[in-house]
Amino acid sequence: MRRSAVQRLSAASAALATAAAIGVALSMPDDASAATGSATGYATQNGGTTGGAGGQTVRATTGTEIHAALCGRASSSTPITIEVEGTINHGNTTKVSGDSCNTAADKIELKQISNVTIVGVGGGAVFDQLGIHIRESSNIIIQNVTVKNVKKSGSPTSNGGDAIGMESDVRNVWVDHTTLLASGGEDEGYDGLFDMKDNTQYVTLSYSVLRDSGRGGLIGSSESDLTNGYVTFHHNLYENIDSRTPLLRGGTAHIYNNHYVSLNESGINSRAGAKAKVDNNYFEDSKDVLGTFYTDELGSWQVSGNVFDNVTWSATGDENYPAGPDPQSNTTVGIPYSYTLDSAACVPDVVSRTAGAGTGLQVSDGNCSPQSPTSSPTASASPTPTPTSSASPSQPSGTNLSIGAGSDGSSKASGTSYGNVRDGDLNTYWSPSGATGSISIKWGSATTVSRINIRESSAAAGRIGSWRVLNADTGAVLTSGSGAGVITFPQTSLNKVTFEITSASGAPQVAEFETYAG
Repeated sequence: MRRSAVQRLSAASAALATAAAIGVALSMPDDASAATGSATGYATQNGGTTGGAGGQTVRATTGTEIHAALCGRASSSTPITIEVEGTINHGNTTKVSGDSCNTAADKIELKQISNVTIVGVGGGAVFDQLGIHIRESSNIIIQNVTVKNVKKSGSPTSNGGDAIGMESDVRNVWVDHTTLLASGGEDEGYDGLFDMKDNTQYVTLSYSVLRDSGRGGLIGSSESDLTNGYVTFHHNLYENIDSRTPLLRGGTAHIYNNHYVSLNESGINSRAGAKAKVDNNYFEDSKDVLGTFYTDELGSWQVSGNVFDNVTWSATGDENYPAGPDPQSNTTVGIPYSYTLDSAACVPDVVSRTAGAGTGLQVSDGNCSPQSPTSSPTASASPTPTPTSSASPSQPSGTNLSIGAGSDGSSKASGTSYGNVRDGDLNTYWSPSGATGSISIKWGSATTVSRINIRESSAAAGRIGSWRVLNADTGAVLTSGSGAGVITFPQTSLNKVTFEITSASGAPQVAEFETYAG
């Protein structure tokens, strides 16, 4: 018989010293593999999600060691993979300080950082009553871990009661093969299993289990928090959840090949102008699995190929707009990435064999047959040119289109200016406020560009490490690589091009950002 959820159960050197003291090991263990496979869904957009690919790998068995690994990096964007084994809890998690981190004692804090993978290995990784919090961060992978019984009231508390929570300008997160558990609803002290708010975008939750909670998760904390979205949910099991699978306020979600069992009050709740594309899911023994609920601010949905097995529907009424009993599309949703659908009929079987931590990271091949992924996310997922120095024979010819154009970028260091990169003067420069940042050239109308030349000041030559070139109109990555100099990419018509520095050996100084048509 179904039961409701409420009835159920200092500087980087200092950081390095801390890491050494607590025994963080730099290793590639033989007894388990690190992060496997490549991001899917919306996490592949906006430049993609590769986490700590290309960086060092460390082993951690406590929360303090996880924080120490983050704080021991050269910068907050230095790639790192943290392999976690054992139980992580309040008793072994403390705040660690350093220039490359911003941690806390009551949660695993991924704040103001980028290029990080956390993956469970060996006998497994369990975050017991300790949530994972992602804030003002990008390019994060969390894989093969269990997070359970995180509370916002009672004792101990962590992460506002969310198993995994994201907020404040978060971009590109892939959460894969995780198990997220509670033991009841809000009355028992729990909140959401997977929450996103305050401008969180380009997220994928795949092959995961969410179970025994009052709330599966939300996208947007209120009807006025509408800057979130572009989230994919696929091949997940939602079981014994009261509501929010997810709650979507504004934004766009792609929801396919999930198995929903015992959604006790409501399921996918699209509201406040949200759009949900709902493909080939299997809904079983549940109530009001799709619609707009608890508000008059309606959302919309596009449905196809779903199975509704013993699903009941309430009547339409005030603040209650179920999509059933015969769900029909009332919008269209364009999906920018490729994907392969399993038949909905086989979803219960394939999800049971692939979803959750400890399942061998099995995935579906689109034919309802689980298989092991064969590739790992690497920095080479994006094309990487070999940039030449400004003195190279490939020095661009023609007109420097940056002269007379506009410019902007991320926060700049004191005494520098965006305009210094387009003034033709190598004695002036823009510098970001930290070791990473972005600078853009922009025009009033579409301009064709296929080559740029990044010139560092003489005092900072060689500091620029890895970078990406973005079409700022669309967010697409045109190319990526390392080191300053001449960079080429396919000819592109755009209004704004961005050079994003993702790592550096010191404060970068861009004296000129030249742009050329060919």
